[in-house]
Amino acid sequence: MDLSKNGKLLCDLRKAKGMTQKQVADKLGIVPKTVSKWETGHGFPDVSTVSALADILGVSEKTILSGDLEQNLESANNMKRTKFYVCPCCGSFMQGTGNSRVICCGKQLEALKVVSADDEHSINISEIEDDCYIEFNHQMTKAHYISFVSYVRIDRVLTIKLYPEQNSAVRFPKMYGGKIYFYCSKHGLFEYQIKKN
Repeated sequence: MDLSKNGKLLCDLRKAKGMTQKQVADKLGIVPKTVSKWETGHGFPDVSTVSALADILGVSEKTILSGDLEQNLESANNMKRTKFYVCPCCGSFMQGTGNSRVICCGKQLEALKVVSADDEHSINISEIEDDCYIEFNHQMTKAHYISFVSYVRIDRVLTIKLYPEQNSAVRFPKMYGGKIYFYCSKHGLFEYQIKKN
């Protein structure tokens, strides 16, 4: 372990959060001099502190331990690699690119597994004016409905939230290529490839 490298990362992360050494120390219940020692490479947080420090600085424990900020620029800058998350407690959905740590209702969420649209989850796309009108042959009851629909291309993600007992259709600007993702409250996340014109 390169303590000076880890220390520089801790200092950079703290400053990026707009926090002082004292503020970090107060949150951890330690003296500011300890944080200063870590940042100058003259010490390192003990195992029981790493998790709390990672939460305060908004990174993973692995990042703190390795001294490297995990960046996957290829996936983070490519919207085609968008991952979707749904909280099993409250039903909220989130999306992100790259390596994300998503927490809702106190639980870390796993990215949804994607399957190709099947006969039970089919869609019909037609053009209306300058829009694409997407209809789902799907019930919209409180127990079984389409929760959200996203249109994803390399340069954009457009998402529409749906609710039970409303019409199971959405409109997006005219699309050329990309994929449609939609989430069924019972069967999970489906994808549909849009053909290029």
